[in-house]
Amino acid sequence: MSGGTLIVGAGQAGVQVAISLRANGDEQPVTIIGAEPYLPYQRPPLSKAFLATAATPESLAFRVRSFYQEQRIELICGQTVEELALDPAGAPGSGHAVTDRGTRVAFDRLALAVGARPRRLDLPGSDLRGVYYLRNINDAIALRAHFASARRAVVIGGGFIGLEIAATARTRGLSVTVVEAAGRLLSRSVAPVISDFYRQAHLRHDVDIRVGVTITGLSGVGGQVRQVEFSDRTQSDADLVVIGVGISPRTELAEHLGLVCKGGIMVDSFSRTSNPSVVAAGDCTVFPSPVTGNGLVRLESVDNAISQARVAAATLLGAPQAYQGVPWFWSDQYDLKLQTAGLSIGHDSYITRGDPASEKFSVLYYKNGALCAVDAINHAADYIAVRRALSLGMTIDPEIACDPSIKLKELIGR
Repeated sequence: MSGGTLIVGAGQAGVQVAISLRANGDEQPVTIIGAEPYLPYQRPPLSKAFLATAATPESLAFRVRSFYQEQRIELICGQTVEELALDPAGAPGSGHAVTDRGTRVAFDRLALAVGARPRRLDLPGSDLRGVYYLRNINDAIALRAHFASARRAVVIGGGFIGLEIAATARTRGLSVTVVEAAGRLLSRSVAPVISDFYRQAHLRHDVDIRVGVTITGLSGVGGQVRQVEFSDRTQSDADLVVIGVGISPRTELAEHLGLVCKGGIMVDSFSRTSNPSVVAAGDCTVFPSPVTGNGLVRLESVDNAISQARVAAATLLGAPQAYQGVPWFWSDQYDLKLQTAGLSIGHDSYITRGDPASEKFSVLYYKNGALCAVDAINHAADYIAVRRALSLGMTIDPEIACDPSIKLKELIGR
């Protein structure tokens, strides 16, 4: 009997591969192996609502357990794959995986949705109590518990995760310092006007923002962190430190299988790895831009995980459909909602619509005169209009769009 499909990874991408297989009529066995003991769950709330409330892990679950039973999707939770092998001859059911608990799963189709791990800093004192990374539910639960007793927090990293955690910590009443090594916040993601906007927003909430500074070490008392030392030879008291300096794709299993990895598991627009019988999806992958098809990107978003997983499922079923679409992303900090559509990577100009001081404005990005992305702050209309324009392959004239009194939806196609 066929071993069906094995999906390694129980995050957004892994679950979506399974759901898409069933939605497309696949009747073969489907098994998901996930390292965490929880039902597959949403990650974005971990740095936002979950961290700020007393929500339970169950509240984050994608689906209740009975859903997987009804869909005949076997969930193996709380186990990691330690052995993974493919039969070069490709005989049905001859691939196999063995977990750290000795569970053996046969398969003839394989999807890797192994995600990523937090990038760690090698700092003196980084093993002290009170130093956290945030990637999974257990991290969030531990960090949330520490919020109750902590007074001063230092967040290392001025990206979206770091700023979301800083905002949540402030709403919980902690004194917060954000430290970013680059010269501005969110420097790899947004235009300077957006960076400055968020800097001013956090300053208004009494967050101490320090840019162009690195951490040289952490010191403590009785094994508990008490102070953070900066590269400019200053210090800050802290009884809580959160490190959010990006993630590293998990490529170990892919490398063991001899798959090409370069900053992630390399896949094509059909989610095929260098071994076309193996697909991969989600944070672990690097792939051609879904907007232009040119250049390689790695996208860390719910949208990408879902879209790429659907493509992977179609490929497994022998009906490949290229990944095409408009990537989107969001971030919530205080009462500010950022919505992004498209990819601003490589943009050569941008325009600002509206006054950032009003906390409702947008930035449109252009490359070679063509619209490529939008960052909209509390401005859903602009976000929706640009996302639609990009999905239709249309642009919006920047000379007209810079007038905020004109609705962008009226400019699509001009």
